[in-house]
Amino acid sequence: MLVTNKENIEHASRNGYAIPAINTQGGNYDIIWAICRAAEEMNSPIILAHYVSTGAYSGNDWFVEVSKWCANKVKVPVSIHLDHGDSYEICKEALNLGFTSVMIDGSTRPIEENAEITNKVITEAKKYGVMVEAEIGELVRLDEDGAVTENKNIANPEDVRKFLSLCNPDSLAIGIGNAHGYYKGEPDIKLEVLKAVREFTDIPLVLHGCTGMSQEVIKEAISLGVSKINFGTEIRYKYVEHYSYGLEHLNHQGHSWKLSQFANDRLTEDIKDIIRLAGSDGKA
Repeated sequence: MLVTNKENIEHASRNGYAIPAINTQGGNYDIIWAICRAAEEMNSPIILAHYVSTGAYSGNDWFVEVSKWCANKVKVPVSIHLDHGDSYEICKEALNLGFTSVMIDGSTRPIEENAEITNKVITEAKKYGVMVEAEIGELVRLDEDGAVTENKNIANPEDVRKFLSLCNPDSLAIGIGNAHGYYKGEPDIKLEVLKAVREFTDIPLVLHGCTGMSQEVIKEAISLGVSKINFGTEIRYKYVEHYSYGLEHLNHQGHSWKLSQFANDRLTEDIKDIIRLAGSDGKA
């Protein structure tokens, strides 16, 4: 069933688990339905996440319509989330299209400007009854070899305190050494930043860039108040891997739906593992 994130995220934060947010590759039915299937079978709330860039092929409206259809085929809470919206206009478009959660990412801006645009999006989102995620500490991008060209995303807890004195988002992503993409070696995740932030706020926290992090780090982050964990890179690679295996080994007879069904079945099991890691199984 289609829901907004707010109550589920707050419940997760209070009860020591996280809700997985899975990137859907711009409205790919195989991936969206695998996410919803896994959530239903595990009795878990789930978040369908969307980057605007991944909607370039099918369209942001396509993503929303497919997500709504899939969400309403299952009984567990499913929300539709704009990930890393970097402008008021993008967030406004998402709200108009029917997203039930939006992220405004002003992390590349000075704190005051970040708070200003966050407040603008919060004001708009309230008209729709939709929660807003913000970010402080710019998320690093990795190159194809997993190397960081520049790491400026470790947030200063005092900057987080200042940011929260200027705006009041529903959840907050904090840069702690995490990154998008596959890490080269063991990522240096600064959990002490989360510990310091927890001393002055109980806002639900979000951990981006979970692909490649150790399960121990993710579980400890959840114990420190992370109530949403994001997976994108792992999912898209696993989907292509499963589809490629089916293409080579299945007697598909040129039926693309047989390949899609095979990849969907395999990916459903992968997503169940993420749900178990998040501790959200049985929490719907």
